[in-house]
Amino acid sequence: MQLNNTHRIQTDQLDVPPRLLLGPGPSNAHPRVLQALSMRQVGHLDPKFIELMNENQELLRYAWQTDNQFTIPVSGTGSAAMEASLANTVEPGDVVLVGVNGYFGLRLVDMAGRYGGDVRQIEKPWGEVFSLDDLRAGLEQHRPAILALVHAETSTGARQPLEGVADLCREFNCLLLIDTVTSLGGVPLFLDEWGVDIAYSGSQKCLSCPPGIAPLTLGPRAVEKLNNRQTPVANWYLDMSLLSKYWGNERTYHHTAPINMNYALREALRLVAEEGLEARWARHQANAELFWEGLAEMGIECHVPHEYRLPSLTTVRVPDGVDAKAVAGRLLREYNIEIAGGFGPLAGQIWRVGLMGFNSRPENVMLLLAALKEVLP
Repeated sequence: MQLNNTHRIQTDQLDVPPRLLLGPGPSNAHPRVLQALSMRQVGHLDPKFIELMNENQELLRYAWQTDNQFTIPVSGTGSAAMEASLANTVEPGDVVLVGVNGYFGLRLVDMAGRYGGDVRQIEKPWGEVFSLDDLRAGLEQHRPAILALVHAETSTGARQPLEGVADLCREFNCLLLIDTVTSLGGVPLFLDEWGVDIAYSGSQKCLSCPPGIAPLTLGPRAVEKLNNRQTPVANWYLDMSLLSKYWGNERTYHHTAPINMNYALREALRLVAEEGLEARWARHQANAELFWEGLAEMGIECHVPHEYRLPSLTTVRVPDGVDAKAVAGRLLREYNIEIAGGFGPLAGQIWRVGLMGFNSRPENVMLLLAALKEVLP
């Protein structure tokens, strides 16, 4: 047989530009996290790695403010943890009520439907949030098994209040599932105090870790629903009834864990614990306020009202007559600063600016404001 060399291309050594990632994610990883990522591997059942697994679980419980026994990092990006949250708790025919006020609510609708859920929606315009009265009306009408809400809507920059929602869910006997992808590590979260049953997140935003590993936690009521399923979990890779044997006392092999990504997550979570949650939340809020004040001085408005605005992700209204895509392109080409535009109903109307984790620093705020003044007409 003759060897085919068609695709044997000669490429240069990898060289990437020094971007400042101030979009909706990923954010720049902390240097200590990148250093941990480069450490030599051990096996996924090595005693040292099992020790690290335990540490990651404990540090995630701290970051989420939960005592949930089932708290693990899923092998995959944040969307894998999102899918795992639904694959394990939705059975065919279950009514799933999703609060849709942005793109990631729509993604929850799509995923829940793929697992056989009878998916219903309550809706708000992109950038608004649901009141307790809105949620009560939805629960009364649909009587779901699960209520799914996005705590930090990355497409709109809105923060959904969660105080009192769990009381409604208990009243209507349903589980509360929340998306914390853009809030974990940067925005106040009290899962146990708020009565959250299921939550997931990503590594690449406020945790300042590269994408590729995704926190997931199931409270006692969610674990009970998983254990009492009448049908197998339809996704083998994300089946938590199997993975619980690897992350639990048995340490039974399921799939090869991403060793170095767990190293990176451990260092990211160590940074959270070292700084302390209160200080970390205060830092994100202070730098967001600095940014918002700078925008106001330029006569530029934010899309979301102040009381519901995410400190980790700001949606900036594009001034009249300005080409949003052209401005973002110039920032990238001339200043190596990445920001993102809007999509869906907000396409061309907003920029999405992330100040997350390691990137939430005053010097980055001032650099972006100065660059905006240069590129805006």
